[in-house]
Amino acid sequence: MNTDGYTIKDSGKRQEFDSGMSRDSQDGKTDYTTIFNGPMLDRWAEHLTKGAIVHPDEAPGLPNWMLAGGPEEWVRFRKSSTRHFVQWLRGDTDEDHAAAVFFNINGCEYVKEKMAAVPVVTVGPAMTAKTTPESGPQVDWLP
Repeated sequence: MNTDGYTIKDSGKRQEFDSGMSRDSQDGKTDYTTIFNGPMLDRWAEHLTKGAIVHPDEAPGLPNWMLAGGPEEWVRFRKSSTRHFVQWLRGDTDEDHAAAVFFNINGCEYVKEKMAAVPVVTVGPAMTAKTTPESGPQVDWLP
């Protein structure tokens, strides 16, 4: 009887160990340990830590950037990620532009997940933003 609402997923495949233990196969499962390879996890964490000094948490455990939730913030994250990407490509070293790209893309994706389906909304004089649960925000650049 399942009283807690959870089940244990089972692919039907087994990995057997010399000890006799068996586990479900890892086939098709995301290996989250791979994000620790390379320098970017540390640099992204450092970027977030420095940013929290400039833009303090709104409340304990609620980073300022996580207040974002609408089309204007989505566009801002998108523009900033593009700018930092170009600066990274040029080799600019005045900031950690690679970490800033990570931050801004993460912010963009965070806002995309927060936004519910809404009709087309004017974001500025030359663009509109719309979002759907299936595709997230779409920006149309108007002539």
